[in-house]
Amino acid sequence: MSAHQAPLSYIIVGAGVFGVSTALHLKSQQPDAEVALIDRHDPVAHTRDAASWDWNKVVRADYRDITYCRLALEAQDEWRTNSLWSSFYHEAGIYWISRSGFAQQVIDNFKTLGRDAELYALPVREARELYNGIFDSADYEGIDKVLINKTSGWAAARDALQAGIIQAMNIGVHYIRAEVDLIKLDAEGQCIGVRAADGNTFTANRTILCTGAFTPTILEKTANHTSCDALRPQDRMIAAGVTTGLVTFDDETAKSFRDMPVCIQENPTRRGPSNGTLPPNKWNEIKFWGQSIFQFPQGTPALSRPPSGPEYDQWQVPEALIADVAVANEATFGERGTDWKIHNHRICWDCVTPSEDFIISQHPASAGLYIATCGSFHGWKFLPVIGKYVVQMLEGTLESSLEQKWAWDRPIPSTRGKEWPRHDLRDFLGST
Repeated sequence: MSAHQAPLSYIIVGAGVFGVSTALHLKSQQPDAEVALIDRHDPVAHTRDAASWDWNKVVRADYRDITYCRLALEAQDEWRTNSLWSSFYHEAGIYWISRSGFAQQVIDNFKTLGRDAELYALPVREARELYNGIFDSADYEGIDKVLINKTSGWAAARDALQAGIIQAMNIGVHYIRAEVDLIKLDAEGQCIGVRAADGNTFTANRTILCTGAFTPTILEKTANHTSCDALRPQDRMIAAGVTTGLVTFDDETAKSFRDMPVCIQENPTRRGPSNGTLPPNKWNEIKFWGQSIFQFPQGTPALSRPPSGPEYDQWQVPEALIADVAVANEATFGERGTDWKIHNHRICWDCVTPSEDFIISQHPASAGLYIATCGSFHGWKFLPVIGKYVVQMLEGTLESSLEQKWAWDRPIPSTRGKEWPRHDLRDFLGST
């Protein structure tokens, strides 16, 4: 930047994983820049209606895709060593029940990347005996081997995200509580900022949408408002939901699960890509997630978006989706979990792409508008590092393979990935 050039100004919309990480890396690398982080929740809100807020999340580098394996290993290094994140990270390991040859693909990726790990594939008979046999009654139909990775784990999601927000504010990021409802374009179609639901406007040289499941809605609404059809998401992304729930153990039961790893279970395959559970947290709670991923088409033309009620009606869970979480318990623990009471059911909304790749890209329809979102139900673990790559995109230094992988205008695959919703929330609502 030349001596007479004014610092750039940035608006980041959305204080989730992509937004908070971007704010941290952007302000750290461009300390003179004006960086505003806008979100409709208070910075220390007890709950948030987005995928980034949760009790806990899986942190793993177990990927078929070697690019995400590499990036997740980088993120894990930060989880282990960076004082901002390390207190929230628990390296409990992972126990992955898959019938697709997944275990060997992960082992091969680690080897290719030159990373040593306590990582192996065990026949089911041997795997059942691990961890005091807590998974001996799991559903192993069609399973040859189980992936064991002692270097995977989980993180306290809500606490880590809040720590990131506070750190961003400490280094000079301006946090603004506002509900953004429209992107502002000038007469030439260039993005100049955003408008809030109360009519206030916020302007900057560059606007970055890190808006998760709300992204299709704000793009569609702005396209309608400005008659700029090229802004529309079309088939590039979809708002999708999945259901979670908690079981609270008594102290005695919690002791027997103290060394439990994360368990990801791909059976029963007819319901969706996977269900699973995370180990007890400090409140003796284990979390399950269900297997049914769903959309919620609304309006004309129909566009999937979260419900319009307070906090996306995330706590209003239909009985059919409560049952979906119960299936996760049964598939993982069998009769062992029969008497456990699952509570605090919640619908978690994210934005999913057909390939399950993120979108980190300039929007070609409007100069000054950038997209950094679409976690596709696997983005949370990248909280410590994903902002670095967003900044590289903004600066034009992102490696070409990632630029192509995360581009707005990349080819849309004819076959959608496993996280693309198979179900419609409307089909479940009669069971509330």
